[in-house]
Amino acid sequence: MRGRLWTVTVMAVKMGLTQAIGGDAGIDYRLMRETALAAWRKGKVSISELCDAQPELRRNAEFCGRSLESPCPVCESDGLVEVIYVFGPRLPGHGRCVTSDREMTRLNARKQELRGYVVEVCTDCGWNHLTMSRSLGGCSVSAVEDVEGVGG
Repeated sequence: MRGRLWTVTVMAVKMGLTQAIGGDAGIDYRLMRETALAAWRKGKVSISELCDAQPELRRNAEFCGRSLESPCPVCESDGLVEVIYVFGPRLPGHGRCVTSDREMTRLNARKQELRGYVVEVCTDCGWNHLTMSRSLGGCSVSAVEDVEGVGG
């Protein structure tokens, strides 16, 4: 009975979020982020495990990331940015690092379904954590034609 109630509750919440934003509500990873930070604060995780951004992620954060208003939760510097990657058909195997709103609009207008990931990265200490994932694309032909500058 408990499992069924949980499933119904999750479905109701997801349906509400989906209707509120008009599409896939996505997955929010803030709770996992806070769990990782709490483990570090308690000494269960070393700073080298927490601040382990790969060189390519750090480069993308430095040159393509969007600055966040909050400081890094580890080193408290102002170098905290978010980097957006999109994966799917007809994109590079390592994903596409999205650098502008216009590019995101074009990707979201594609017929193929894509998956977008938002990663929080500190350019100073290397802290990084997935903060959200969401479905993109999957538009009908008429929706694609409505987006300026996009050809099917």
